[in-house]
Order: sequence, then C-alpha cells, then structure tokens
Amino acid sequence: MGKLLPSWKYALTVVICAGSMALLIGLRPHVDLTTVASLLLVVVIIIATWAGRGPALLASLLVLVSFNFFFIPPVHTLRIHESQDWIAFAAFLFAAITVGWLSSAARERAEEAERHRAKAEQLYKALQEAFEQASQAETLRRSEKLKTALLDAVTHDLKTPLTSIKASVTSLLSTQAEGASSEREYLQVINEETDRLDHFVEEMMALAQIEGGHLLLHPRPTSAEEVISNAVARADKRLQGAQVQITVPDTLPMLEVDAATISQALYEIVENAAKYCGPARRIAISAVQRDATVEIAVENDGMPVPEELRTRVFEKLFRVPGTSKKDKGFGLGLAIARGIVEAHGGRITMEATPENRGTVVRFTVPVRIER
Repeated sequence: MGKLLPSWKYALTVVICAGSMALLIGLRPHVDLTTVASLLLVVVIIIATWAGRGPALLASLLVLVSFNFFFIPPVHTLRIHESQDWIAFAAFLFAAITVGWLSSAARERAEEAERHRAKAEQLYKALQEAFEQASQAETLRRSEKLKTALLDAVTHDLKTPLTSIKASVTSLLSTQAEGASSEREYLQVINEETDRLDHFVEEMMALAQIEGGHLLLHPRPTSAEEVISNAVARADKRLQGAQVQITVPDTLPMLEVDAATISQALYEIVENAAKYCGPARRIAISAVQRDATVEIAVENDGMPVPEELRTRVFEKLFRVPGTSKKDKGFGLGLAIARGIVEAHGGRITMEATPENRGTVVRFTVPVRIER
C-alpha cells in the first residue's frame, strides 16, 4: 500500500483552493474564462508538486466544481447551457486531472530516483571500506560483487524512473505555449533536473565499466581535431557564453586511440573546466607532440585548485571543499577521464597556470606508429 499523507495536507489543500477561488471571484470583472482556467491549473500544479498525488486530485475536483459554479454561465448553479461552455468545461476537466496526476507522479519518481542515487553513493562508500578492511583477494572479490550490484541498480532502479519522468514532462511541455504561464517554469525545472540525474546515471555506468575492467577499446588512427571537435560539440550547452580557443598544429601526427572513449574523457575535462571558469569565461584547448605521445591540455581562467588536492580531484565522488553540489556536479567526471586515459596507457595531471591565473588539465595519448 502507498504511504498515507498527513491529513493536514488535505486540509491545507482545501484552504488554498478556497482562498484562490475567493481571490478570482473578486477579480471576476477583470478576467475571462481562459485566464481563470489557467490560474486554477497553476494552483493544481503547485499543490501536486508540494503535496503529492492525493491532494492534487482533491484540488482538481475542488477547482473543477468551483469553476463551474462561479464562472460558467449560468453562475451559482452546476448546470451548463451553452455548447461552447461545455467545451470549455470538458477541456478544463481533462487538463486539471491530467496536469495534477502527471505533476505529482513526476515528483514521486524524482524522489525515488534521488533515493536510489543516495543508495548508489553508499555502495561506493562500502566499496572503499572493503578495500581498507579486507585482504587483497577478499577485497577484489567484494569489489566485483559490489560493482555488479551497482551497475544493475543504476541501469534499472535509476534509468527506468528517469525515462518515465522525462516522457511525462516532455508531453506536458509540448502542450504548453512558449511563455504561456508560470506552470511551464515548473515543468522546465523538472525537465532540467531529470537531464541532470540522467547525466549522473550515465557517468555512474561509465565508471562501473572502467573499474570493473569492462571498458572495451578499439584503437584506430584518429586526428586530434576529430577528438577535440567531438568533445566540444557534446559540451556545447555548458560552453555557451565561453570564449573557446583551440590550437592544434598542422604537423601533429595521428593518434592511435579509441575515438569515442577519448572524446568522452576530453568532454568530461572540458565540462569541468567550464563549470569552474572565471568571470571572463575563457577556455583554451591545445595539442602538442611529446615524443611518442600527444599531450592534450585544457586550460581555464578559474581559481586554481590547491596543490595538495590536485591528485585527489581524479578520485571518484571527490569534490573540492566549498563547491556547491547542486551547481558543480557529482564528482565523477575527472575520475572517468583518468580511467579512460590510463586504459590507453596515458597519464593525466592537473596544475596551476603561470602566476596562478587559472587551472590546466593535461593528458597524454599514444600516436600512430608508422610501419
């Protein structure tokens, strides 16, 4: 059985609906039926987002009856005479119930996804404790078991509800006119947070593959320009408003890498650089040859990471103290980048730029050897 909501939420729902209706009755000479219906739908969405499915359905019923009684002619009766009023009433009935149901369902699924995300973090912490407390053989056994369990949890317990939330919100957004009312803003927030959680799921799956030894590489001759352009295109949303400078010499040899995974590693680094940019929003990406390798560097103009933390930033779930978890991610991107680079036999480092005017992350990849 579902969890029962406290009765005060239902009582407060009645009060909110009554207050909203009283306000709209006072404004009746100045508003038309369309405006009243839109405002009442906003009330239903707010209640659904705050209180859940039960109060949302109660609110839908209350505003539906009130809308008919106070606004649809003949007023102060529940009768409807005109055909156009029947159409307005039917449209409002469908919209109120649908919006209330989907908004509350999206809220419940988002909460469920957040609970599973916390569970995934606990699994990683348990994995760390296992390494500290058990022998090497026992640790490896537990590690593989936990990684398998984590991958299963991520692919089902998080990905499935996120897909449902995304589909519901996309459907609602498609029915709303651009900038029509504040209800679109609530839906947009749900949409953006769903994308954020979906990105977290993808990062967790990638990290589980890397640490479980399941990352399959298919090296082929690839140009540095291809790797960089793919990563920058994927990070386009994060790079909006930034000044991106790319420097790749014409004489640079071909890389011998798995293009997709190296592009993903560079994307994680570029996205991290964009998050921590300074006010000027300047990012420089360069590639140079270093003997039998090519070094790719990503530099930003943000505050440098303290020297004692520059190796720890590549650990999973590590976040530099003082950063906002909501705005700055989950602490997985650079761990994924390190795993991919090291799987190619390369090395990744972080350092401050000259005069401490920014941060640069460098990594090496092998070049193609002509035979």
